[in-house]
Amino acid sequence: MNFRTLKQLAELAETRKLSLGQLMLEEQCHESGEDKDTVFSQMLEYYEIMKKAVHQGLHTDTTSKSGLTGGDARKLMGYRADGQSLLGDHASLSMSYALAVSEVNASMGRIIATPTAGSCGIIPGVFISSQERFGWTDEQMVYGLFASGAIGYVIANNSFISGAEGGCQAEVGSAIGMAAGALVDIRGGSPSQAIHAVGLALKNTLGLICDPVAGLVEIPCIVRNGFGAITALGAADMALAGVRSVIPSDEVVQVMLEVGSAMPESLRETAGGGLAQTPTGRKITRDLQHK
Repeated sequence: MNFRTLKQLAELAETRKLSLGQLMLEEQCHESGEDKDTVFSQMLEYYEIMKKAVHQGLHTDTTSKSGLTGGDARKLMGYRADGQSLLGDHASLSMSYALAVSEVNASMGRIIATPTAGSCGIIPGVFISSQERFGWTDEQMVYGLFASGAIGYVIANNSFISGAEGGCQAEVGSAIGMAAGALVDIRGGSPSQAIHAVGLALKNTLGLICDPVAGLVEIPCIVRNGFGAITALGAADMALAGVRSVIPSDEVVQVMLEVGSAMPESLRETAGGGLAQTPTGRKITRDLQHK
């Protein structure tokens, strides 16, 4: 890739007069040696899987093998159908879709890791709900996925995307930043606005621990995906309105690395601390072990 930082990514896109998604498609073709149609078609297939996961999460039984989770996306859809959602129609739909995909993951269904399985609901949640709202084409959404991939590439190579390495800020946090920046890109915002969205999003997940109850990607992972979708929408709106990340986004990524590296091992996907070690968390673990 011809970029290493978010600043370089934005500058390269502006120099070439391309969106982040268009730039990443070109970079990926150069990196892989494959033609644009092949690379684009593969990403389109991934997007189709995301859409199917949303549908599956809303219309099938998503009870996990542990029995701990499943059905919350449908509950939320039923609640919002009454028109009383405090978040409003679109934001609550994004949250419902994010929960749906995460529940499919927990019930061993097919999902796309974006960037990980633990954060798989955020990008589909905001992308698919926004597509329905604004009437965007699948082609536009696929370019959005390329944009999110470019952002994720930078984060992964300058910090981390693994909860075991840097806590949930590295998984859910990265997904929120990727979704926010990509939404700005799809909406026609400038590359610099998209990068500001990344920084705005990441700043609000710094320090988020990874504390899965019983070591399963269920509690609190699924609801964090739902909340993550809302944060992504908020960061994108701020950036499109002209709000800037005063701390440059690349510096925010660096801080995420520093914070994650300083986290105790018990708060990095080991189920050794946080919610996993509450009285209820320990009881759930014991009950599952006795099954």
